[in-house]
Amino acid sequence: MNEDKLAKIHQEARAEFDQIQSALYQERMNCLGDRRFCSLAGAQWEGPLGQQFENKPRFEVNKIHMAVLRIINEYRNNRISVNFVSKEGEEYDKLADTCAGLYRADEQDSGAEEAYDNAFEEAVMGGFGAWRLRTEYQNEEDPEDEKQRICIEPIFDADNSVYFDLGAKRQDKADAKRCFVLTSMTYEAYKAEFNDDPSTWPKTVTRSQFDWYTPSVVYVAEYYRVEEVSEQIRIYKDFNGEEESLGPDELDEEEEMLATGWKEVRRKKVKTRKVRKYIMSGAKILEDCGYIAGKNIPIVPVYGKRWFVDNVERCMGHVRLAKDAQRLKNMQLSKLGEIAALSAVEKPIMIPEQVAGHQLMWAEDNLKNYPYLLVNAMTDANGNPMPGGPVAYTKPPSIPPSMAALLQLTEVDMQEILGSPAQGDKMVSHLSGKTVELIQQRLDMQTFIYMSNMAKAIKRCGEIWLSIAKDIFVEEGRKMKSIHESGKMEPVELLKPVVNDEGEIEYENDLSDADYDIVVTVGPSSSTKRQATVRALTDMMTLTQDPEMTQVLSAMAMLNMEGEGISDVRDYFRRKLLGMGVLKPTEAEAQEMAAAAQNAAPDPQAQYLQAASEEAIARASKAQADSILAVAKAEEARAKTTETLSKVSTTDQERIFALADRLTQPNPQMQ
Repeated sequence: MNEDKLAKIHQEARAEFDQIQSALYQERMNCLGDRRFCSLAGAQWEGPLGQQFENKPRFEVNKIHMAVLRIINEYRNNRISVNFVSKEGEEYDKLADTCAGLYRADEQDSGAEEAYDNAFEEAVMGGFGAWRLRTEYQNEEDPEDEKQRICIEPIFDADNSVYFDLGAKRQDKADAKRCFVLTSMTYEAYKAEFNDDPSTWPKTVTRSQFDWYTPSVVYVAEYYRVEEVSEQIRIYKDFNGEEESLGPDELDEEEEMLATGWKEVRRKKVKTRKVRKYIMSGAKILEDCGYIAGKNIPIVPVYGKRWFVDNVERCMGHVRLAKDAQRLKNMQLSKLGEIAALSAVEKPIMIPEQVAGHQLMWAEDNLKNYPYLLVNAMTDANGNPMPGGPVAYTKPPSIPPSMAALLQLTEVDMQEILGSPAQGDKMVSHLSGKTVELIQQRLDMQTFIYMSNMAKAIKRCGEIWLSIAKDIFVEEGRKMKSIHESGKMEPVELLKPVVNDEGEIEYENDLSDADYDIVVTVGPSSSTKRQATVRALTDMMTLTQDPEMTQVLSAMAMLNMEGEGISDVRDYFRRKLLGMGVLKPTEAEAQEMAAAAQNAAPDPQAQYLQAASEEAIARASKAQADSILAVAKAEEARAKTTETLSKVSTTDQERIFALADRLTQPNPQMQ
C-alpha cells in the first residue's frame, strides 16, 4: 500500500481504539484493580482507606488469594482437551484423529499450558484473560525451509492490552471485525527493531500505586482487521459431467485441466474472509504484515463472569465481590493489633518531682525488671511530708464489643462469598465415599462457571487452529510429529498418496478436507483419571464371574497403574489387550502387529489342530466322493438295463416280466 492509504488506516485505527478504550475504561480498570488486590502486597490498602490508616499498622490477611488459588488448582487438575468431530460421518474419522494429534503436538511444542494457565488465572482474578495463536517457521535458520508450525502463546495483562471492536457480542469474539493487542517494549528494543524514534500507542488503563519502580517502556499495537474479499471462481466440467471449481490462485491447474479435456462452463463471484495484520506505533504504521493464515482473528479471550449491561460488556472474577469484606477484615485486624501493641499493665501517673533523678530506672524497668523502684519524698508548702504514692493509674485498653461482633460477621461474609472448602478438605474416617463425592461436587459448583467459560475459549482455540492448519499444512509428504490421546508420539505424513478400493490414487491426511466441529471435554488430569479408573475396575472385578471379563478388567487396571518402573508393565498389558481386540491400535501399533503376525513362529498345538482339522475335512471329502461314485454306478447300471430292454422284442419282454412276477410271489410249499 502507498503511504497515504496506510496513514488513513492508522488514523481510523486510532479513532476506533479511542472509542473502545473509553467505553471499556472503567470495567478494565476494575479488572486490573482486582488482580492487584489479590496478588500484590500492599495493594489491599490502595485508595482512601489506606490514607485513613497512614502512620498506623496496616496488616493484610489475604484470604481471597487462597480462594482464587483453589480454583486455579481445580483447573490445573482438570485440563480441557480438544476433539475434532466430522460433519460428514465416520468417513473422515481417521483424519479427525490426525488433526487432534497434530493439535496436541503443537500444544506441547509451543508450551501452550503456560498460555492457558496465565489466561485462566487472569480471568479468575480480574475477569478477563487471553492468548494468541501465531505461525512461525519450523527452521528459521534454513532459508530454503518454508515449513511452518502453529504456536500458542500467552498474552500478559490482557485486561489492559486486548481490545475487540464494540460490535463483537459473542463471548468467544468469533463475530469480531477488529482487534488491538498492545505490547510493551523498551526504548532500546523499539529502536533496534523498527529503526525509528519511539512513539508510544495511547494506553490509559494503568495503575502504579505502591509500585516504587516501573520500567520505561513504549507500547506498540498489533492491529487485526477482517476483510471480505471478493474472488472469482471458475467452474469446469469433464466428459463424464463431473464439475470442479478453481480459484484465482490456481492458474497452473487450470492450464492442465484445459489440456486434458475439461471445459469452462460458468464463473461465480464469492466472498472470502481474510485477516490482515498491521503493527502500529502512536505516530504511524510500522509494518504491514499482509494477510495472515486462517480466516479468524488469532486472539482467544476468556472471561471469568461476563454479561452486557447498558450495551457495555461487563466482566468480573472471583475477587471483586469479596474486596469490601477483605478490607473490613484487614482494618479490624490492624486496629486489633494496634490495641494489643499497647501496654496491658497499669502504669502509675507521677508528679515530675517524684521521679526526678530516677527517670532512667523507671524507663528501663520493662527490660531489667528491677526488684523495686525509687521515688523522691514530697512535702507540702509548710514542709510537712506528703504521701509518696502515684497520683493515679492508666487503664489498659479494652476491645470494643462491636469490634468482636464485627469480626465474626466479616468472617461469615467472606466464607459465603468465597466459599468455604474447610469441610471438603477434612478426611473424616466414618464418611462414606459417596458422601465425600457429594461434598466435593458441592465445592466444584463454585468453580463451574470458570471452567465452563474456559471450555468455550479452548473450543474457539481449536477452531482458529484448524483454520490456520488448513492453510499452512499443505506440503506433500511432510513428516510431522503427532501425539496420541494416550500420550505416545507418532509420525504423520501429510498428503500421503494411497490407492483406494477402486484403484484410484487419493491423498491421505489432506487437511484441506478437514471440515470438523470442535468438541471439548473437561475432566481430571491424567493422574487423577488413572487412579479413579483403577478403583472402578477393581470394584467391577468383584461383580463378575466371567473369567474372560475378569482377565480384561485386571489387564485394564494394570494398564492404568502408576508408579516408578511400571511403564514396561503397562506396555505389556497394552499389547495383551491389543491382541485380545479390546483396544483400538494406533497406526504404528497396527503395522507392528501385522509385521509380527507374518514373522511369528507357528504354534505346535495350533499346527496339530490345523492338521487334524484338515484330515477330518479330507475324510469327509472322500466319503462324499465315494457316495457320488456309488450313485454314478447305480445310474450307469440302470442305463445299461434300459438299453438291453430296448433291444428285446415285445414277446420276449412279456415273458421276462411274467417270470419276474413268479419269482417275486411267495412259494406255498415253503410256507
